[in-house]
Amino acid sequence: MTQRHLAGARILAQGLAGEPRWEGPVEVARAFGAHQGQDLAGVMASLALRSRGELADVLAAFDRGEIVRGYPMRGTVFAVAADTLAWLTELCAGGPLRAAILRRGQLELEDHHVDGAQSVLEEIAGEHSTPGSGRGVLRKELLEAWEAAGISTAQGRGYHLLSELISFGIVAYGPWRDGETAVVLAKSWLPAGSDLEGAFNGDEVAAVAELARRYFTTHGPAGERDLAWWTKLPLGKIRAAMPLLDGQLESGFADRQGLLHATADAARGGDGDRLWWRPGLAEEYAAGERETMQELLLPGFDELVLGYRDRLFLMDKERHHALVPGNNGVFKRAAVRRGEVVGVWSRKGPAGKRKLVLQEVRPVSATQLRRFESLFTAFPYTSA
Repeated sequence: MTQRHLAGARILAQGLAGEPRWEGPVEVARAFGAHQGQDLAGVMASLALRSRGELADVLAAFDRGEIVRGYPMRGTVFAVAADTLAWLTELCAGGPLRAAILRRGQLELEDHHVDGAQSVLEEIAGEHSTPGSGRGVLRKELLEAWEAAGISTAQGRGYHLLSELISFGIVAYGPWRDGETAVVLAKSWLPAGSDLEGAFNGDEVAAVAELARRYFTTHGPAGERDLAWWTKLPLGKIRAAMPLLDGQLESGFADRQGLLHATADAARGGDGDRLWWRPGLAEEYAAGERETMQELLLPGFDELVLGYRDRLFLMDKERHHALVPGNNGVFKRAAVRRGEVVGVWSRKGPAGKRKLVLQEVRPVSATQLRRFESLFTAFPYTSA
């Protein structure tokens, strides 16, 4: 059984129903804190779907240096506002970075290889890392430069070196170029004073509170354990920061179907976990429930699916298997209706003549299929 009302409230909070909550993709990126972004085409679509639906606006924001990709959390690529990447990486990337350093031995990498890779990268990327005009360095160009300098990139070494340098805050993925986001130097591409010291005077508690505020106002109703899973921050750190948000969030409990209640006793059939959400969301959902139940086409790694520790509010285990075959971490694109996954979708045909391919996991009527096809026609999809 899915939690239809919880799904509907989250769809509304995430800006996937109703009037656009944000003026453009930069505001979306900043409001969310981070969007999982290893599927480049997918994260571009996620940002566009939550703003004005225009892919060109998202690409332009990357080119201007206002949105970037990095490794701020979980050892995974995320798209974030440029003024967020440095402090978020300092706050959340420590654990994955330590694990990456421990893997150096398996790849026959030593400190001098990392130092050499950094020196080469700084030399070739420096003149291409001015926001608005710099076009960055393509990964192919970077790997070739490392090889020319005697730094082997075979057997995953090149990918590992680049991800380490991004996790250290030395470089980032910046402007859109030739179907990818090119590599740029963080010190010149990211806004000055956007590190933990500049943004929060080095106060980690304040930074955690800001991240929690962003998460709960865009993902809520959600709980502390959802945020801990999403960031991999210890629950203790999150709970220490929550008092700083007094008066900025509403909270309560979800019943078996996801309806929100003020007390756990009233939320019959729920799990008893306290949830937080942005002020006014419950009332907005009550007024706009019908709109949140309409059809949605989502990219493969969208925050509505990946932004919570438990995805079964949207689907049962059978449908989860269809969305993530073998539970291998590769997510297909979800088709959603009435707050639940009803299919996974793909496209076929040559450019300009592509058609929607919908694999149903719940019955879809002819009328509903036509609505999905209309969404497919308007979907902000890049060829990356």
